[in-house]
Amino acid sequence: MKKLISVILAALMLLSSVLALASCGGVNAADDLKKVKAAGKLVVGMECAYAPYNWAQPSASEYTVKLSNNTYADGYDVQIARKIAEWLNVELEIVPTEWDGLIPSLQSGSIDMIIAGMSPTEDRKLSIDFSDTYFDSNLVIVVKKDGPYAGATELAGFSGAKITGQLNTFHYKVIDQIPGVNKQTELQDFAALIQALDSGAIDGYVCEKPGAVSATASNSSFTFVEFAAGKGFECDPADSSISVGLRKGSSLTAEVNKVVGSISATAREEMMNAAIARQPAE
Repeated sequence: MKKLISVILAALMLLSSVLALASCGGVNAADDLKKVKAAGKLVVGMECAYAPYNWAQPSASEYTVKLSNNTYADGYDVQIARKIAEWLNVELEIVPTEWDGLIPSLQSGSIDMIIAGMSPTEDRKLSIDFSDTYFDSNLVIVVKKDGPYAGATELAGFSGAKITGQLNTFHYKVIDQIPGVNKQTELQDFAALIQALDSGAIDGYVCEKPGAVSATASNSSFTFVEFAAGKGFECDPADSSISVGLRKGSSLTAEVNKVVGSISATAREEMMNAAIARQPAE
């Protein structure tokens, strides 16, 4: 009995130590709003390489935010971030972050939120919270204008095609819905996807329509296939919508939702079309 009591006491002491360390060194999401207000700065993570949602350019404009390497971030996501920072009455800092590093950076407290064309998938919801949707889209396939798949009207028309998508996105997962597809290795980012299509290494890649419009605007040899209802990909609506990523239980979520809710569907379309129009040529 004495031995059992000793083991229990030791376990309780260890648990107490762990909790004490967590309270000192962990990130308390309930204090996120207070932290941002106290710092006078909102730190947002995005790739800065996913036009028209976000990109980096060498020159400043009325739409841009300066980055630490003396380049400037612009895009639809940047405009959403600016609106949120303005609502909170703080400065905006954008931290360029690789896609796979966004959620870890948020969880560690390196950034306050993710605004990066990210969909609120069920898998991601296990790790982080999401705001209400700030853009809704649909899935298309980007192909060569003069290629054999430009005239396709349904998924079956891509049988045998070499198709891929971006690494760790649901765009890549839905490729399995194409009958007889020759699924290729997923690629790191949209620059790699565009290069692969341009070189002929792939026949097409899956992405959301804004990304396709952006790619075709910058590459005259590209087009994209948009599917009629019932002819294209089946996916959860949450997978094709875009939301702000926040820490679990973040006190910033309610504030972000106020901003997102204030932007009408018409205004969102206008913002996206404007971002596509001013994106830099590849």
